[in-house]
Amino acid sequence: MNDTVPSPRPLPIVTAAPEADAARRRGLRRMRTLAVSLLVFAAVVYVATLGQDGFWGFVNAGAEASMVGAIADWFAVTALFKHPLGLPVPHTALIPRRKDELGKSLEEFVGENFLQEDIIRDRVANAAVSARVGAWLAEPAHARRVVDEAAEVIAIGLAKVRDEHVADLVTEALVPRFRDEPIAPLAGTLLAEVVHDGTHHGLVDLGIEELHRWLVRNPETFTEVLSQRAPWWTPVRLNEAVTSRVHVEVVRWLEDIRDDPEHQARVALDSMLTQLAQDLQSDPATQQRAESLKERLLDHPQVSATAVSLWNSLRRAFLGSLRDPQGEVRARALRELEAFALRLREDAGLRERLDRGAADLAVFTVERYGAEITAVITHTVERWDGKEAARRIELHVGRDLQFIRINGTLVGGLVGVLIHTASVLLGH
Repeated sequence: MNDTVPSPRPLPIVTAAPEADAARRRGLRRMRTLAVSLLVFAAVVYVATLGQDGFWGFVNAGAEASMVGAIADWFAVTALFKHPLGLPVPHTALIPRRKDELGKSLEEFVGENFLQEDIIRDRVANAAVSARVGAWLAEPAHARRVVDEAAEVIAIGLAKVRDEHVADLVTEALVPRFRDEPIAPLAGTLLAEVVHDGTHHGLVDLGIEELHRWLVRNPETFTEVLSQRAPWWTPVRLNEAVTSRVHVEVVRWLEDIRDDPEHQARVALDSMLTQLAQDLQSDPATQQRAESLKERLLDHPQVSATAVSLWNSLRRAFLGSLRDPQGEVRARALRELEAFALRLREDAGLRERLDRGAADLAVFTVERYGAEITAVITHTVERWDGKEAARRIELHVGRDLQFIRINGTLVGGLVGVLIHTASVLLGH
């Protein structure tokens, strides 16, 4: 069995702008035509003035040197991308043969000259990101666009979450975590803080008020429930009298508790909760009962169903508001975004902190992932097809390289005239 890992196939180079490539191709073709035309013109002049003296001798020398310069520079430019005339001359077709080394050099160049902390901080500072964001968000249309786009993305994300995802989260992540975490000390500490701060008083007041209101409005129901618990042998009139009296006393008792913040029942409740908080933190028996209650609750099959039902209710309400362009969620988000934009424009300290944070984030990203980022250059170039890479690079820079051929033709002709002039003068 062959365990050799096959090398990756060369990646095709895909352009994202075929129109721009077509324009580059036309420009390259025009410059090539011009360079070849100058070479042909120099050759025609050379042949036409061959063996001439005097002025035409100078023209002949210039034409000869122009041909030499044009051909030499044609060879140099062509050697970058392919073998001139298809001949495997050493040190030609440099890009197809050495693209991997060129990719590595480009990676090192980018890393050494662009991904440096001082450079990044300077560029982020010059960009004035927070000021630009504040100015952009100050436009109502822009702020509305951000809110609309964010609402759409959030709505799509929430719609993708299915019931089984929530059920799996509860059963596979939350429930095991709750099993492993002792709940008694945490509940005791929380309860102690609640009692100490009196946070529960509002809930107690609400409960007493609602219970009092129900008893006042439903005396028949109350007496009926008590009558059902009375012995069968007691007279009916006696039961009615007793239950009515009990109803009156219970209502009066609740009124006393409601109206007296220092009522004994309130004090007793606070004392009981304080003791329960202490027991949850220190009494093993109470802690064991709390853990047993927790286990029974977690083992109940309704836990998952309740979580899913609660999630669906919250999601429907939130999605309904998100999808309403005039809904409260979007309106609130728009107000907050506009207020944030105003702060960005007026608070120089906030802008400075945000810009510094952006610079720190950019530096952290580069320090942590810079090597991986620049390595993409090398890995991508290594998987390119050599000939195709050469054609693509030539398409981008070949037009400018044709000026080398043109300059070689012109400068060569000028040098040829100068050399011929020097020869004539020295010959005399």
